[in-house]
Amino acid sequence: MAAPTEPGTEFSIPLRPEGWTVDEVLALPEAQTSLQRIELVDGALLVSPWPRLEHQRLVRVLTVQLSTGAEPDFEVFPGANLVLGNRGDRLVIPDLVVTDEPGLNGVSVTERQVVLVAEIVSPSSKVQDRVLKRALYAEALIPYYLLVESVEPVAVTLFELQGEDYVPIAKTENGELRFTRPFEATLRL
Repeated sequence: MAAPTEPGTEFSIPLRPEGWTVDEVLALPEAQTSLQRIELVDGALLVSPWPRLEHQRLVRVLTVQLSTGAEPDFEVFPGANLVLGNRGDRLVIPDLVVTDEPGLNGVSVTERQVVLVAEIVSPSSKVQDRVLKRALYAEALIPYYLLVESVEPVAVTLFELQGEDYVPIAKTENGELRFTRPFEATLRL
């Protein structure tokens, strides 16, 4: 499989008809993966370019604003590897992950360590963020899902897992999102 990263370079990963595992994806050389976002769902790789600068700017703003409300009991990580389930074939990279275990070390976190995930919807990630990842996070029992619609005006919805699906519990009003669970925060985008 080959996907262009920048003019004159090529990104290639060996084919694995039997599927990939989390350990194999995490062991890929950084020189091959630094310009691509590589995620794993049920043994199949999802390869995409890193987000545009506008997207990354929103990630920075969210990181700062969420961190203000989260500290000291929670920690916010942008772009962390998140291992879902114990089958060894699901690894996603949410735009933000909030853990309830500050001070973690390593290359990944698990769903048991995560209380909130955030995804910023881009034109190329609509289906993944609104459908696929939402379903994966719900199946993994992650309590909160923050979905940011990045088209102006930016709209943010905080969902809480209730039963098997997420239910909206807070939405932006006048450019602000205020919530009290899982911690108190105000987001101004």
